[in-house]
Amino acid sequence: MRRPAFYSRSPRTLPLAAEQAAEQADAPASPDAVGHGAQAAPSSRAGWQPARRSFALLIVLCAALVTGAALWAPRPGSKALTQKDIDAAVLRTLQTNTLPSPAAKAADIIRPSVVRVVSYGTEKNTPEARLQKRGRNLAKGKAPDADSPPGEVERGVGTGVVIVDKGVILTNLHVVAGADKIKVTFFDGLEAIATVTGVQPENDLAVLQAQKVPDDLIPATMRSTADLRPGDQVAAVGFPFGIGPSVSAGVVSGLNRSFRSPEGKQELGNLIQFDAAANPGNSGGPLINMDGEVLGIVTAILNPTQQRTFIGIAFAIPIENAASAAGSPPF
Repeated sequence: MRRPAFYSRSPRTLPLAAEQAAEQADAPASPDAVGHGAQAAPSSRAGWQPARRSFALLIVLCAALVTGAALWAPRPGSKALTQKDIDAAVLRTLQTNTLPSPAAKAADIIRPSVVRVVSYGTEKNTPEARLQKRGRNLAKGKAPDADSPPGEVERGVGTGVVIVDKGVILTNLHVVAGADKIKVTFFDGLEAIATVTGVQPENDLAVLQAQKVPDDLIPATMRSTADLRPGDQVAAVGFPFGIGPSVSAGVVSGLNRSFRSPEGKQELGNLIQFDAAANPGNSGGPLINMDGEVLGIVTAILNPTQQRTFIGIAFAIPIENAASAAGSPPF
């Protein structure tokens, strides 16, 4: 059953064990109990009561403490563990086991929702189009200025993020504007034709609908930027110059920024400024937090030269604006 776009409203989720205990505490004891006036608890997690959840979590924590005490209790004839012994064991574990970075864990979460977006049509003769062409050729081991084969011309490469599992995708309008055909490639390698179903030119946003999708397509979780602060860790996932999916990490540099396109044709406002590396091809991709939740859609980089490459300043459209382009409800 298809479900609507999912919004995260909590910075943390309950541990799996706590969720299972809460579900058991929330369920009716038996059919007889229901028949004698007790009402069955709702099966939806939205129906949980805070008191029940707290009680269930308390039970789990108490059980964990009891189990821990039993495990660490000294046995007859054995040496009692000291805090120094515990600290040494923890340090030894940290030294011998490499833990994944927060950005790596976040990228693993969002990667199944990221798609490669390619537009086809008459190739443009703009600086950005020429730069993208050189990047694509180099990625394929060709000469930088090698011509495309006759026929279908790959005009632009960008990124998109799935927000509804029936194949609704957010990307940048400039990635697909004027394309004769749009093709998206999903995480599992499935390629599909996509059509534009909505645009929001003032925010450089487009909504795509893929004509076919993987059976197990996972939509991204979107996160409000209301509590976002400069210095918060973020990561950008996309296909710079068509290579990817690639991940770059950094921090939020500023909020409520403005950006004017190099041609001066458009000015975007209320942008998230960040310093995770972004280049042509990252456009339309997700900017995520360390929980793998989408904070915004990468849309532009600032470079005072004509090179159109990253020098440390990039911008993303807040997800509140991006989701409204797809008709999703606000947070």
